[in-house]
Amino acid sequence: MSKPVVAIVGRPNVGKSTLFNVLAGENISIVKDTPGVTRDRIYAEVTWLDKSFTMIDTGGIEPDSNDIILSQMREQAQIAIDTADVIVFLVDVRQGMVDADAKVADMLRRSTKPVVLVVNKVDSFEKFMMDVYEFYNLGIGEPIPVSASSRLGLGDMLDEIVKHFPEHAGEDEEDEIPKIAVVGKPNVGKSSLINKLVGEERVIVSDIAGTTRDAIDTKVKWQGREYVFIDTAGLRRKGKIKEEIERYSVIRTVTAVERANVVVIMIDGVEGITEQDAKIAGIAHEKGKGVIIAVNKWDAVEKNDKTIYRYTDKIRNTLAYMPYAELIFISAKTGLRLQRLFETIDMVVENQTLRIQTGVLNEILTEAMAMQQPPSDRGKRLKIFYMTQVSVRPPTFVIFVNDKELMHFSYTRYLENRIREAFGFRGTPLKFIVRERGEKK
Repeated sequence: MSKPVVAIVGRPNVGKSTLFNVLAGENISIVKDTPGVTRDRIYAEVTWLDKSFTMIDTGGIEPDSNDIILSQMREQAQIAIDTADVIVFLVDVRQGMVDADAKVADMLRRSTKPVVLVVNKVDSFEKFMMDVYEFYNLGIGEPIPVSASSRLGLGDMLDEIVKHFPEHAGEDEEDEIPKIAVVGKPNVGKSSLINKLVGEERVIVSDIAGTTRDAIDTKVKWQGREYVFIDTAGLRRKGKIKEEIERYSVIRTVTAVERANVVVIMIDGVEGITEQDAKIAGIAHEKGKGVIIAVNKWDAVEKNDKTIYRYTDKIRNTLAYMPYAELIFISAKTGLRLQRLFETIDMVVENQTLRIQTGVLNEILTEAMAMQQPPSDRGKRLKIFYMTQVSVRPPTFVIFVNDKELMHFSYTRYLENRIREAFGFRGTPLKFIVRERGEKK
C-alpha cells in the first residue's frame, strides 16, 4: 500500500523549494485547517501519470559559510539515503559544478540508492547544454536539464524518477501482517516500547560518529499473531539545532506513517501533549491511517481520581480533529497495559478494513435524513440519492447528491457520526467524496 518516497537534495539556492512547490501544485500545507499543525512544507503528494509518490524536502536551515554548507548537505543526503526510495540531486547550471556537489555526489553514489541528477535553471536548452554536460563529471549518470521556475523539462525528470520505483509500489501487499508505526517526539520511549515487546534490548544507535540507523522493522509475535513494528527512533544527535531535529523527526515520521496500517502516537505522560505531538498526529490523520494515542510513562505520573479525565480532555481538545483516535495509558518500562495495546491494534486494523454493504448504508442514510433534513440554500435543498463504500484503509464513501455546493462540511460530519454510531469504526478516519449525479467518476 505504501507510496514510494522521493527526496530532494541540493545546495542552498539551487531551487529546491521552487521545484518542490511546482511539483506539489498548490496543496502543500501539511493539514488544511487543522489546528496545531504547522504549514511547514516538508512533504507533498505528487501524482505523475498513473504513479503517485510522497516527496520530501530534506532542506532546512540554510547556513551561510561554505564548510557549513557541505556538512549541511551531507546531513540532507544522509536523511535522503535513510528514508527515500529515489533521490533527486539538484544542481544549478549557472553556478556550475562546485566542490560540495562532488563530495555529496560521492556519498550518494556509495549509497546504492537510485539517484536522478537534475540540473536546474536551464531556461534555454540551446544556450546552456554545454554547461549541463559538465555535470557528467559527478559520476552519477546522465544530467537532466530542467527549469523549475519556467516549468521546462519536468516531464522528462518525472519519467526518470518513476522508472526507479519498485515494481509493485502502491499496490496492496500480499502479506497480511499488520504494520504498526510507533511515532512520537525524541525520548518519549518509542525504543523502550519496542524493546519491551521484543523482550530484548536491541541497540539502535552505536556511538561511532556518523552512524545513523534507518528505521528498523521488528517482527513481534503476540498470542500467535504476527505484527511488524516500524520504529522511527534512532538518531540521538548531540548538539544539533532543535529545529533540525524536529524537522528530521517529522520526515522520519512521514515515511514511517506512509508504510504503516496503524500509527501508535506516543505521548510523554509526565510532560503532557505538546504542539509537536499534534503535528505528528496531523500527518497520520491526513494519510488516513488508523490511530492509537498511547500515553507513556503513566507509572511515573502522580495520580488522583481526576487525573485520567483531565488528561483525556486535554488530549481530546488538542486533537479535536481526530475524535476517532483510540486513547490508552501505558508504561513501556513496566509493561503496563501492553495486552490492551495489542487488543486495540487488532480492533483498529479490523475497522480500517471494514466494508459496509450499500443497502445497509442507505438505510442509515435515509434514517439520518429523516432525523435531520439536509441543508438548503436560497430555496434549493440538497438531495442525497445514495451512498456507497468504494475502498478501505481508510474506509472511503462516495455520496451522490444533486448539488455539491449544498453539501456542507457540517452535514458530512453529521452523516459520519451516524455511520460511526452504527458501525463503530473506532480508531480509523473515514473519508467522504461528494459527487453530483451525472458527474463522471
